Amino acid sequence: MQYIPLGRTGLKVSRLCLGTMNFGDATNEADSFTIMDKSLELGINVFDTADVYSGGVTEQFVGRWFAQDKNRRKYVVLATKVYNDISSWYRHSNGSRVATKGDKDTKTSDQPDPNFARGLSARKIILACEESLKRLQTDWIDLYQMHHIDRACPWDEVWQAMETLVRQGKVLYVGSSNFAAWNIAEAQHTAKERHFMGLVSEQSKYSLETRSIEMEVLPACRHYGLGVIAWSPLSGGVLAGVSSSQAGVRRHSGPAKKRQERKAAQLTQWEELCRSLGEEPANVALAWLLHQPGLTAPIVGPRTVEQLTGSLRAIEIKLDADVLKKIDKIWPGPGNQAPEAYAW
Repeated sequence: MQYIPLGRTGLKVSRLCLGTMNFGDATNEADSFTIMDKSLELGINVFDTADVYSGGVTEQFVGRWFAQDKNRRKYVVLATKVYNDISSWYRHSNGSRVATKGDKDTKTSDQPDPNFARGLSARKIILACEESLKRLQTDWIDLYQMHHIDRACPWDEVWQAMETLVRQGKVLYVGSSNFAAWNIAEAQHTAKERHFMGLVSEQSKYSLETRSIEMEVLPACRHYGLGVIAWSPLSGGVLAGVSSSQAGVRRHSGPAKKRQERKAAQLTQWEELCRSLGEEPANVALAWLLHQPGLTAPIVGPRTVEQLTGSLRAIEIKLDADVLKKIDKIWPGPGNQAPEAYAW
């Protein structure tokens, strides 16, 4: 495994990040434990989760895995997120509700509590952190990420809450996710005024199919010293190839299937190029991300151990300038950062 500093910090993180979004829905608890065991064995030290994943069940899986062996926690750079609804129950897409384990005040009304709804108020951040710590069965979160920008909440309030958690030792670093470049700039400006470290990372949607962050978000992250973690690096399995075990069920249903049909010509060229390289499309897509300046790690979200171990090949793949040009031709990006991407 290769390691790299997370942005401007001294924290060393693996070039692949384990995503746990499938835990609880597509992957049961036993298989989730096996995947986490194997990840640690392979040297993947960043585990990314969120309070909203599977209605809190994903964090519970991770917590029960930690509880099996208390020694594990010190080897994992644990990342979770805050912003979404943290009521004691979460509504699944199938309409079921899952209560936080041990919560005796499970909400039964469909009317959401406004202070538990989406947002980043100081009260919300503190309460959400406490709930995540309980589910994760840990005393601290290494990287606490804001899952989305809260346009209604002032930065002084957000940073006040994060500073409190850092002072208490419950959070070590703060990151963002799905932020625009100007959100990052505003956050860092306010943090500097408060003599606080501010953001150390940004988790963005980034893949060959979705390259818009190259215009402003990536340059902003490089300027402010933020590590960049790419979510959906295989674009919901679309980039994984027709026969790949890493394509996943999402490729064959819903929006991913429609994109696959709409971009059939590109996908044909893409898979032909990968065949000429003798590599799996999924691994080439991950390797391409690892070649991008400022990219810390893509998130791999395996449903099986086989998918996990297969993704490690991406670290070994070297793409020369000629291959990178061919990839750009198939999957063109904005061409430059702003404003050169659309002006002079």
